[in-house]
Amino acid sequence: MTSRRTPPFGRALCAMITPFTDEGLLDLDGAQRLADRLVSEGCDGLVLSGTTGESPTTTDAEKSALVRAVADAVGDRAAIVAGIGTADTRHTIELALEAEKAGADGLLVVTPYYSRPPQDAVEAHFRAIADASGLPLALYDIPGRTGTRIEPETMLRLAGHPRIVAVKDCAYDLLGTQKVLAATELAYYTGCDEYVLAMYAIGGAGYISTVANVTPRHFRSILDAFDGGDPDEAVRLQQLTIPLTELMMASGLPGSVTAKALLGALGLPSGPVRAPLRPAGRETVDGLRTAYERLVAA
Repeated sequence: MTSRRTPPFGRALCAMITPFTDEGLLDLDGAQRLADRLVSEGCDGLVLSGTTGESPTTTDAEKSALVRAVADAVGDRAAIVAGIGTADTRHTIELALEAEKAGADGLLVVTPYYSRPPQDAVEAHFRAIADASGLPLALYDIPGRTGTRIEPETMLRLAGHPRIVAVKDCAYDLLGTQKVLAATELAYYTGCDEYVLAMYAIGGAGYISTVANVTPRHFRSILDAFDGGDPDEAVRLQQLTIPLTELMMASGLPGSVTAKALLGALGLPSGPVRAPLRPAGRETVDGLRTAYERLVAA
């Protein structure tokens, strides 16, 4: 078995959706009920106000209220990681300080998007946020959405900051990831559900999963099997997730749309998505429900 870094937020994290009421308002009661379910079924941590949580369409006040409500619901049973990333360094720092006051245990900070800053500016952005807050940071590397990679050399330099402790990796570059893992103590969480076992097997800390909104126990079981010395069972469990993961994450719809559609079909807190997103159609919902039922029955 490969050496395992101590994960700062646990191993099994869910990128939680943000429940809304039928009228599109923040549903704090629903968020608390969903958070309690996720933690009770194996999540060590919850990432709030990420892209799956529709952060582009929630206000700063809603983000803070969500952290407070979920922290009250789960107490010390799980880590609360607040997504605070924006394209504006000053605004991101403001969100970091508000999340800290609201009770977050850590921060998830995405690379500034759209403006495509060069690597020295990316590094300065993350350092400014890490310097401003007392909370540990997870850097979110997802160039397919932001347009800018956190290059491995930049990651190596940032790893020296005492509050930069983790990475949510959606770069699809296992070579670059292994270079950083080999040279630093950064805890790598895959943000790609199809890479849960692959990332863990090369020394990653675990995952930050969208699909875990509906199947938290199953994804946790992949890590448990691997840690228990049964890699073949871990492979089997990972492969069972493929149909649902493909429908939720590779069907052309955002994960927030598919996760909410399936949660709603299961009678769990979800609510509508906010524009410009649109709800999944009936055929999509039926397909998700079928894939989910096959997975839990396997």
